[in-house]
Amino acid sequence: MSATPPNRRDHWDVLGVVIASLVGLLALVVAGYTAYIQREQVRAQVWPYLISGNNDLTQSLTVSNKGVGPAIVRSVRVIVDDKPQVDWDHVLVALGMQPNSYIMTTVNHGVLSPGEELQAIRFPDKQLWRQFHDATSGRVAIDICFCSTLGECWVSINEKVIGPKSMPLQLRVKPVGRCPQLSPAETFNN
Repeated sequence: MSATPPNRRDHWDVLGVVIASLVGLLALVVAGYTAYIQREQVRAQVWPYLISGNNDLTQSLTVSNKGVGPAIVRSVRVIVDDKPQVDWDHVLVALGMQPNSYIMTTVNHGVLSPGEELQAIRFPDKQLWRQFHDATSGRVAIDICFCSTLGECWVSINEKVIGPKSMPLQLRVKPVGRCPQLSPAETFNN
């Protein structure tokens, strides 16, 4: 038996299949790249960026979202002299102040909109603010773990919240896989 030689039409059929496969592969690559670019654009549109610091004009310690997306606060830790505190009363006692005459706003487990600023603690009395300001200088740190609406998380670490060099020199925001689970003794419940 002799083999029949392939005809020209068979060559064109094979060539058509190869070209169609390459076009399909190219379309798949382009679609994958487009999805990646779209995901990066969405990430940029929902990126939160929390910072904390003092505001002498309002006599307050503030937490601000300087990002372009909402910040979902998962945990807050306030440390005085390397010891975690559970609320503002304990912070003030640790600083040698009386725990009275202040106004607070809850930060823990809240959501801050882009551009929103919360006064975590505010002193209506200028003398109390000055006392708080002087007592906290170099002694208080605030760690806030927050996430975007896409579930990406960061920890904002502010080692010196109050004082002339409180921002931005000691502020660090680092990405984390997920917010740490703090013990009840470490969790700040403001």
